[in-house]
Amino acid sequence: MGRNHEVTGIQALLNSRGELAEPGWSRHMLQKYDRSMIKAPKWRIKEWDYYLVLGKDFGAAFTVSDDGYIGLQSVSLLCLGEEPWEHTETVLNAFPMGKLNLPADSSAGVTEYKDRRLHMRFTPGNGQRHIRCVFRDFHEGKPLKCDITLDHPDMESMVIATPWDRKHAFYYNQKINCMRASGYVLFDGKRYEFNPETDFGTLDWGRGVWTYDNTWYWGSGNADIDGNSFGFNIGYGFGNTAAATENVLFYNGKAHKLDDVTFHIPETGYMDPWKFTSSDGRFEMEFVPILDRAADLDFKVIVSDQHQVFGRMSGTAVLDDGTPVHIRDVLCFAEKVHNRY
Repeated sequence: MGRNHEVTGIQALLNSRGELAEPGWSRHMLQKYDRSMIKAPKWRIKEWDYYLVLGKDFGAAFTVSDDGYIGLQSVSLLCLGEEPWEHTETVLNAFPMGKLNLPADSSAGVTEYKDRRLHMRFTPGNGQRHIRCVFRDFHEGKPLKCDITLDHPDMESMVIATPWDRKHAFYYNQKINCMRASGYVLFDGKRYEFNPETDFGTLDWGRGVWTYDNTWYWGSGNADIDGNSFGFNIGYGFGNTAAATENVLFYNGKAHKLDDVTFHIPETGYMDPWKFTSSDGRFEMEFVPILDRAADLDFKVIVSDQHQVFGRMSGTAVLDDGTPVHIRDVLCFAEKVHNRY
């Protein structure tokens, strides 16, 4: 079983022992997640849906999550123009432990969170994904509203099933890139409008049982190149990736698997230019940061040091058939996150 073992058959994700039946990556969600098959305690199960939608020089992110003993429901508004600015507002819930009833499959079922202040609803179906949100008192007493549609035709994605070196711990994750975005975000009298010719959304859908202390690296971006959709997903730190990494290029709905990609974060700070290199020479990039969406949470048991850096990527990616794809100043993000939770 190599570093890029591809799962090609429909099957249960977990066996009767609560372990991954076949670690690896796939182009579609072939392995079926069943929460009742998990052998770990409920408080160790982590489930989330995260959408990021980027426009020309702005973006928004939406998270509904059930992380066992805590729920984190958050919305971010990102202004990435001449005066970069962001605000993230989070609602915390104690011990959700499955009460949010998040769907077992990314392609069906509604993901929803509702309280007196925040209502978020993610609805997939009919070749689209619909994001609706009303967040009262989002920032400085002002509400945020959004109604966004992402086009999701039949196309390949990145799905990874990786174990941790601990019994009953695993990570099942799908990243869907290159979903053309339309709709808007409304905040403080300003309407941020998405254009499907140039703007895209990404889904990060995760289910699993995590170990307590983890550091991960993740980067993602999308672009329209002369009418062709192009995207990338890169990262490491998500369990034991001996069977497969999550490094994938996307071009017109097809996935192109990469080997290892390394994040070169400057020691001088996150806001200095980064480099990305690859073991197979197929992802060589320069990254110029615009904004560090940093968060430093310390609730004693739960500690999180996050640096999600938004910026512009330039360089060359190479498809499976050797075709080079040259990109310049593509708005995207790359992050380093250290969690103890």
